[in-house]
Amino acid sequence: MARASRGHKQRQRVAVVIPAKDESRRIAATVRSARAIPNVDLVLVVDDGSEDNTQHVAREAGAVVVRHSHNRGKAAAMETGAAVVAMRDAPDRPPRHLLFIDGDLADTAVNTAPLVPPVLDGIADLTIALLPPQPGAGGRGLVVGAARRAIASMTGWTPTQPLSGMRCLTREAFEAATPLARGWGVEAGMTIDLLRLGFRVLEVPCELRHRPSGTDLKGQLHRAAQYRDVQLAVSTRRARAAASGVRRTLSPREQRPGR
Repeated sequence: MARASRGHKQRQRVAVVIPAKDESRRIAATVRSARAIPNVDLVLVVDDGSEDNTQHVAREAGAVVVRHSHNRGKAAAMETGAAVVAMRDAPDRPPRHLLFIDGDLADTAVNTAPLVPPVLDGIADLTIALLPPQPGAGGRGLVVGAARRAIASMTGWTPTQPLSGMRCLTREAFEAATPLARGWGVEAGMTIDLLRLGFRVLEVPCELRHRPSGTDLKGQLHRAAQYRDVQLAVSTRRARAAASGVRRTLSPREQRPGR
């Protein structure tokens, strides 16, 4: 049985999916680093309408590249990436697990490797990277706090970093979480959806470095968009939960004729 278990792990492959927009300066290092992650046999970059040469740099670094002709947002890029991976899965092998990472991790991308074993071993269905403090980060925790409280109130689980985009999950979990919440609400929406469906979620420390948003106008606008999208994702899920509760409460006898 031990040999069979080890054989299963060897057969189980992982695809790295990297949504990217205008990341030509960092994407090559990110791709090369991601290719060194154990069990990864496919690195896929989804160029989400870049205006620079992200797609060419990524391809030269060894990634499979697909491109959106215009910017459609992170959630759409993740869904495109997962669909392309599914097309490349062999019918006689288990579907690849999906490891989503940001395009600006550069040489630290390999440090997302600790996210993979808990999923491979069946300990978790979704793992989320816990990042160390990022030099130059300008946020004050407003968006993170709002997402954390919303997830805790809806699921009973309080995440440390609810907006972390580095995530590994099974194909089953990904499909259960689709359609993904739009924009920057994708992480909070995914976490809420999977926990409410009974999937297991685990946060894992990873030594990662990425480009943080600063305190300038661009950084402030980014955080404002995050807050808007997180609130939209949460309110949508609250409405679904309320509607589901009403449907469960009302029996056919309690409903009015003709309803």
